[in-house]
Parts: sequence; C-alpha cells; structure tokens
Amino acid sequence: MSEGSLGRLAWQRLLKNRIAVACMIFIGIAALIAILGYLITPDKTPFSNDQNLALTTKKPGFRIQMLYVRKNEEAGSTNLFKTMLFGRKSGYLSVPVTSYSFTDSTIVATEYEGENVAGNQTTYNLADVVYAVAKTPVFDRNNGVWKISCTDGENVEAKTADLREEITRNNIHNKVYWLGTDRFGRDVLSQLLIGSRVSLSVGMISVLISLLIGIAMGAAAGYFGGSIDAVIMWIINVIWSVPTLLLVIVITFVLGKGFWQVFIAVGLSMWVEVARVVRGQVMALRSMEFVEAAKALGYSNFRIIFRHILPNAMAPVIVISAANFASAILLESGLSFLGIGVQPPMPSWGTMVRENYAYIILDYAYLAMLPGLAIMLMVLAFMLLGNALRDALDVKAIG
Repeated sequence: MSEGSLGRLAWQRLLKNRIAVACMIFIGIAALIAILGYLITPDKTPFSNDQNLALTTKKPGFRIQMLYVRKNEEAGSTNLFKTMLFGRKSGYLSVPVTSYSFTDSTIVATEYEGENVAGNQTTYNLADVVYAVAKTPVFDRNNGVWKISCTDGENVEAKTADLREEITRNNIHNKVYWLGTDRFGRDVLSQLLIGSRVSLSVGMISVLISLLIGIAMGAAAGYFGGSIDAVIMWIINVIWSVPTLLLVIVITFVLGKGFWQVFIAVGLSMWVEVARVVRGQVMALRSMEFVEAAKALGYSNFRIIFRHILPNAMAPVIVISAANFASAILLESGLSFLGIGVQPPMPSWGTMVRENYAYIILDYAYLAMLPGLAIMLMVLAFMLLGNALRDALDVKAIG
C-alpha cells in the first residue's frame, strides 16, 4: 500500500491525468467568468441587453463609431459588487454614427443605418450630450457659455470649447463587437459570457439539491431497511419510470417559468440516481466491523450514518455528481430552447440557440453554433472529469 491517505493518493492520480487537468482548468476559467460577470463583459447593462436595431446581425469583428448621449435622468449609484452581480444601468444612449461635425452650439451626427446606406443626420445640443439636464440649457452666444441645470440639482457653467473637447475625448469611441451582434443588435460575446453564469448556476444548485435529497433518502433506505426501504424504493422506482425531460417539464409547469424554478425542477429530477447509489453503498457498509463497533459504543443512528458510513461511500457519489452536473446543463439548455426555462431578457445558451437556430442555413450560422459549442464543451468537460474521477477514486487501483 502506498503511503498517504486514499484521498491524497486519488488526488495525485487525478493530477497525472492530463485530460482531467485540462477539464478542470476549462471549468475553472468558466466559473471565474461566471463569477466576475458584468465586470468583464463589453456590455455591462443588466442581462447584457443593450439593443441597437441599426446593428442587427453584424459579423464578428464589426467596428463602429459610437456617440454616447447622456440620458436626462439621474444616474443610479452602484458599487463594484452590485455591478458584478446585476450589471449597471447605462446612463448614456448609444448612437452608432458614420461621421459627426460641430456647429456653434450643437453636434450634428450622421447615424449609421447599414452598409452603403445614407443615414439621417441628427442634431444634439452640446450640453445635452455631456450632462443629464433637468431643463433646456441656456446658451449665451456672446460669451460662448452654457448654463446647465442637472437632474442631480447641480448648476453648471461650461464653455463651448470645453464641451467639444469633453465630447471628443469621452463621448465618442470606436466600439468593436468581437463576436458580432444578434438580430436585436446585442453584443454576442456579452451574451455568451453571462450565459455561462446560468448554466453553471443551474448545474451547481441542481446537484446540491439532488445530493441533499438523494443522500438522505438513500442512506435511510440502506441503513434501516424493512418498510422504510420498501417505501423509499417504491418512490424511487415511480420517479425513475418517468422520462427525465418529461418530469422536468411537468415540474416546470407546476412551479412556473423562471430562473429559480429551473434550479428546483432539474434538482428534483436528478436525486433518484444518487439515492440508488447511496442505498447500495450503505447496505454494503452497514454490516462492516467499524459500524458494529459504533453501535456497541452506543452512538446514535444519525452519527453512525453521517460520521462513519457516508464518508466511506462518497467516491461513487462524487462521480455521479460530475455526470449530473453535465446533465443539468443539458436539461437547462433544452428547457430554455423550448421556451419554458430561463426567460428573456436573461441570457442563456439554450435561449441563444432558440433565438438563432433559423440562421444555421443562412450566412449567420455562428449565432447558433457558438452557444451550442459552449454547451458541448462544458458538458464534455464534466463528463471527462467524471470519468477521470472514477479512475482516480478506484480503491483497487490506488492500492
């Protein structure tokens, strides 16, 4: 027998598996992206839902000059943590332009309306572009000074030259859509990044729900046996006989559509497999000498199950959890594709496929293929990691 605990030896065996290490790195990067969320997305608005219909279905790498016009409303305050979790409402209106020019007190922008299309010219007051004004700014032409009343109650005086410099420096930028835009003019890269949060969240919380129910039910059935085992196995067999996707759809209809409902629906459909495995492990371990010794010492059944039996039965549960994680991602994507999972405007990989699958036969197949590829890679990573965990936790191989 090699030196060291079985857990340490299993971890060492896992790290020697290059495919497993690659999968863990991929999953770790995806988890980091999901955690950071809006801090790293190009579109930081809630749900990355900044729509611009003039920029529909643009190819990856599309570049456009943007004029950011300040909205006449008080900007809401938000901290870094809230921005990371929920995004930040934009205080500016994004106007794609092909050219612009300054007049005495205005900026005239030629709006982008498509390739080789002459766009309309729109005129904006310089003060309106820079400040959130509460009422029409007053311009003193003799002195070239603006008197501005802002929505936050502040009164500002600014020179025309300063406003022009401010606009040129801070309100006009070249924006790049690295993965293009969808049919609503939203940034595809931002949608993909935030969509990872939904898939990983559903997988994690669904697996936790399935573990809580499955371990409790399986441990009770395997340890106590008799009528308790018969009742629990009857429940397991009934739920097992219903197709998983159909069961999830039924639960979703009962609970309603939405983000949290998907967690519960998927979790409630996955616990039976965990319960069957835990039951078998507990039945094999309850007659072992260390269990008999614990009973002789007068330990409670609860302590025997959770302190002595379950720690020795977790290896197959860990493997099943990895597989269930992948299954949960597929189920969530399927539900969102059918329109009964996560609801718009919340981005989800399944929703992105549903919204863009018609483009597969056109010149924009990537709109559906990118989220589909993300789903495939994430599921593959968890399945390969599950196989690697199975090999690493094999007691005979470790010994």
